[in-house]
Amino acid sequence: MKILRSVAALSEMSGPLALAIGTFDGLHRGHQEVIRAAQEHARQHRGQVVLMTFDPHPLQVLRPEAMPRRLMTTEHLIQVLTEMKVDGVLLCPFDRTVAATPPREFVRTLAAAAKPLGCISVGYEWAFGRGREGNVHLLMEMGAELDFAVYGVPSLKDGDRVISSTWIRESLSTGDFPTVTKLLGRKFGILGAVQQGRQLGRQLGFPTANVALPEHPQLPPNGVYAVHVRSADVRYEGVANLGHRPTIEGGDPAPVLEAHLFDYSGDLYGQAVEVIFEKRLRDEMKFASLDDLKAQIVGDIENARVIFDGGRK
Repeated sequence: MKILRSVAALSEMSGPLALAIGTFDGLHRGHQEVIRAAQEHARQHRGQVVLMTFDPHPLQVLRPEAMPRRLMTTEHLIQVLTEMKVDGVLLCPFDRTVAATPPREFVRTLAAAAKPLGCISVGYEWAFGRGREGNVHLLMEMGAELDFAVYGVPSLKDGDRVISSTWIRESLSTGDFPTVTKLLGRKFGILGAVQQGRQLGRQLGFPTANVALPEHPQLPPNGVYAVHVRSADVRYEGVANLGHRPTIEGGDPAPVLEAHLFDYSGDLYGQAVEVIFEKRLRDEMKFASLDDLKAQIVGDIENARVIFDGGRK
């Protein structure tokens, strides 16, 4: 998959290009419908699919106080899109100059860069350009003028509520993983690089991968979880602690995510891994001694193995 970092770079892709445009935080099932519309157009017209999003998030520039907690990093977005077999990702730089661009000028720039522009697929309610003046109706007008198709994809509902990143954040914050999985269409995971930790887990006999958390993330509640840890194309079973490690020297001020992988003895330092949350085992606790903590870890591992063994039956 090709990574593009400017609108002009669209010319590097052979057309017709099917653009799916939006913020796509979480890549939930509603977002996937927008992408599928572009994929179907590309299939029919032997074109390529490019997902276009903005980096940084527009709210981070325009209204940082309203910036929501993120469900995924740009790197995680790219990983999932690769699995969806998208041909390219355009990480369009966003600043106040871009925000002030009249919507018609914005569309003309896209059409001029693509060789050619086959379609634009967006959520039906999507708005863009200066003052959010652009909408799907303006896109349709310009599509007729510049000869590209437009797909305004209706919001996808689960029951009587529209699937949204906001709903997923609400559910994730309370640990409602069944709802999160249903809305995402996959299990929730955090992608991060394995970094050097205090290596206390190794001293206790349970070495852990200390996974760097992204900036401003939406996290599930602190606690201990049965997890899968994916490194490249290999998945390992394990347990993970998310929280402040209160037993260890008074704890950490910021949340820490560390995972113990079953039956693994390699070195993951510097590698990007995805920690996929399967089931919450217990709250994070402060223990009277490291021996008590070690005994609890043994119990956590046993409980997690029972969960994984049950899933294999």
